[in-house]
Amino acid sequence: MTRWLRAHVNPTRRHFIKLSVGAGSAVGLGIGSTKLIAEKSVKPLRILILGGTGFTGPYQVRYALSRSHKVTTFNRGKTHPGELPNEVEQLIGDRNGQLDTLKDRQWDVVIDNPTTLPAWVRDAGQALKGNVERYVFISTISVYADTSKGIDETAPLAQYDGPDACNETMEAMRASGYKTYGPLKALSEKEAEKWFPGKTLIIRPGLIVGPGDETDRFTYWTVRIDRGGEVLAPGTPTDPVQFIDARDLAEWTIRMAEKRGTRIYNATGPAKTLVIGDMLGGIKTALSSNANFTWVTAEFLKQQNVQAWSDMPVWAGDETELARTNISRALAKGLTFRPLAETARDTLAWFKSQPQDRQSHLRAGLTPEREAEVLTAWHKQQR
Repeated sequence: MTRWLRAHVNPTRRHFIKLSVGAGSAVGLGIGSTKLIAEKSVKPLRILILGGTGFTGPYQVRYALSRSHKVTTFNRGKTHPGELPNEVEQLIGDRNGQLDTLKDRQWDVVIDNPTTLPAWVRDAGQALKGNVERYVFISTISVYADTSKGIDETAPLAQYDGPDACNETMEAMRASGYKTYGPLKALSEKEAEKWFPGKTLIIRPGLIVGPGDETDRFTYWTVRIDRGGEVLAPGTPTDPVQFIDARDLAEWTIRMAEKRGTRIYNATGPAKTLVIGDMLGGIKTALSSNANFTWVTAEFLKQQNVQAWSDMPVWAGDETELARTNISRALAKGLTFRPLAETARDTLAWFKSQPQDRQSHLRAGLTPEREAEVLTAWHKQQR
């Protein structure tokens, strides 16, 4: 998706960062080597997952089943059909007006993974109103209006300035260069609270990574560091970074559903400040790589037209506050994180299991040729 965006819509770097941070909630299928611990919750729940076959959905499904919940998914049946466990009830439909299979059914919890358009929440609300006890909306930190300042859940949200948000379409959003992505997500949150007042839990993830991430944002670093040699590292080793393993996000979402949680929570990680030097070094150690990092300044990267986030994934460039999103509210509610080394090893193992043509085209980061060009130019300047 990142390369598609650069090639076709050419958004600004700032907008690209805000968009990409949240995009992972709806992209790609990947089931990694996550370890599920069978654990019965206080009460088995009937859980409906809208989506369920994308990136985080399969992890939600498997974790919920491991905790003795009954799981139903609702989707078009076109993305990775037949790959969910047999215990899952699969309902076929479409968020664009084909929701009949949801009517006259009752669930304890609904988890809405793929929604971007407010009309999708409105239609789901009409179909499900009165038949669910809790509505969990997976949003994004892209809803915030200003990421140049410290962000917590009370920060102002992006404003939609179009004629009618409920008439927006995915096609129109793409045509706009995804400029309406954050504002429409913010309005979708409001729509959820409108239809499920006092029953809505809103989770705003940051960058979602791990096995199954088809955008290759974190994956780029595992592949590049595993290859070894001189590695171009952006900015300074002390630049902050944030991300969350899809499995940690999925599992915490299920636990919050079990607790009948409401309110709004930022959900990224890790628990303590992580800097890119430690991230890259941690990946190197986890993969037993011989990589050597050459740190190239942000100013020089700009001169070379090397973009933060897309060409240098995870790194936010001068948008450092984006990588300092406040997650204290989620931590207080039990959000936990697996070790960086586990995420790195599992992500690389997943990527290496893909077909060769997929492995030959990373969807984020610099190509080997482009990286070599930038490093050569950097060393020439340092003489």
